[in-house]
Amino acid sequence: MKKTFIIAEAGVNHNGDINLAYKLIDSAVEAKVDAIKFQTWKTENLITKNVEKAEYQKQTTKDNESQFDMIKKLELPFDDFRKLKTYCDSKGIEFMSTCVDKESLDFLISIGLNKIKTSSSDLTNYPFLKNIAIYNTDLIISTGMSDLNDIQNSLNVLCKYGQNLDNVTILHCNSEYPTPMNDVNLKAMNTIRSAFDVEIGYSDHTLGIEVPIAAVALGAKVIEKHFTLDRKLPGPDHSASLEPDELKQMVKSIRNIEKALSGDGEKKLSKSESKNVSIVRKSIHLKKDLSKGHVITEEDILVLRPGDGISPMEWNNIIGNELLEDKSMFDKLSYSDLNQNYEKL
Repeated sequence: MKKTFIIAEAGVNHNGDINLAYKLIDSAVEAKVDAIKFQTWKTENLITKNVEKAEYQKQTTKDNESQFDMIKKLELPFDDFRKLKTYCDSKGIEFMSTCVDKESLDFLISIGLNKIKTSSSDLTNYPFLKNIAIYNTDLIISTGMSDLNDIQNSLNVLCKYGQNLDNVTILHCNSEYPTPMNDVNLKAMNTIRSAFDVEIGYSDHTLGIEVPIAAVALGAKVIEKHFTLDRKLPGPDHSASLEPDELKQMVKSIRNIEKALSGDGEKKLSKSESKNVSIVRKSIHLKKDLSKGHVITEEDILVLRPGDGISPMEWNNIIGNELLEDKSMFDKLSYSDLNQNYEKL
């Protein structure tokens, strides 16, 4: 089974402070994720100055600041991302960052990113999709706020300008923070796979870790999950993020699920349980003291542990046979105790 690619989404949880970003990298390394992902943008290329905040942003940030001011405060200069990538390389974790425009895309490619990640907000961004397709790199696409038609249109643009779909992974996603459980619709992930014959994954915005774990059990090859050093920190995404110990538990659980799914699918006795067969299964024993020559009836026998004697599946074949020697109550029958004038199952 191919290992699930787990992305710890630091996003903007560095709060505009590169030193906090370094600490997030250290935490992601300790959790043993495959990659840590930030977000790279220039605010002027992303948003107008009078756009309203999303509802979850209103609840988690200052009331008197605009969305432009909030995002500008969280922006890191391009050179900081160069430093963060170098630090990730030294720590053996893959550096990723979501880009939002051609300028940030070109920059991230220039510093050697192996994968490009797009946000749900850019699924319908025609010129940006065109710019991405030209590079034909490994591409991970989030699909919050969309339907199959939106995804199809996006893939049409990408393919038109050179993107190979073999290099594309599509993430099912819901763009509410946090996502209510009854809106997750996790089965849609496999609907995406069936519709487009691409690798699939899940970008999670629910509270807790159970949904991404379930996504892996359903076939997700990529999992993306927000994390923070402290949910009480100020900022729009901290409250819906995992803390370090939770991130560790999610990774551990996903790796356990991978092991549980790694079998060949054949129903058979496993190596670990084989030692328990004779102890846990049952065999035929005597219900009472019986003398040599006694012809066994159904009232003479019962089924008890251990299971290293005659199988209870031989029940009907044991009835009507003579004992070759005296036996005591609760003795375990063996074939050598019987005349064996029957055909075993």
